[in-house]
Amino acid sequence: MTVFFYVVLHCPMFRIMVVTEKVRIDKWLWAVRVYKTRSQASEACRKGRILIDGMEVKPSRNIKKGEMVFIRKLPVVYTIRVKELVENRLPAQRVGEFAEDLTSAEELGKLKLRDMVFFKRDKGTGRPTKKDRRMLDDIIKQ
Repeated sequence: MTVFFYVVLHCPMFRIMVVTEKVRIDKWLWAVRVYKTRSQASEACRKGRILIDGMEVKPSRNIKKGEMVFIRKLPVVYTIRVKELVENRLPAQRVGEFAEDLTSAEELGKLKLRDMVFFKRDKGTGRPTKKDRRMLDDIIKQ
């Protein structure tokens, strides 16, 4: 019986979500899938890209329910409200239960603008020729 219980607890399919009273900001950002790794979340905090109440935060800062977190991922500043605290990484479908994205349409429009400004080449086509580069320069000057 004990062995069966041990197997069930350690099976990824039955992983239990731990909701706590206090959670570090880097851990929460990783858990709600803002950053792919916890070290990336910690680095963003150290570089001053994470703001709470208009102040840059350290990775060790504890967050509370209802706080607004501003994340600078250039060119966009994302606004996320903390609904619940969680330490474990969540499936993408459950992120909405723990975080609410309040980023304005204007901010998200900056992503589309960036894609329109830069010329994209098909992958594997290689470096542009001199003729291609001149044609691009003419398009950009207009």
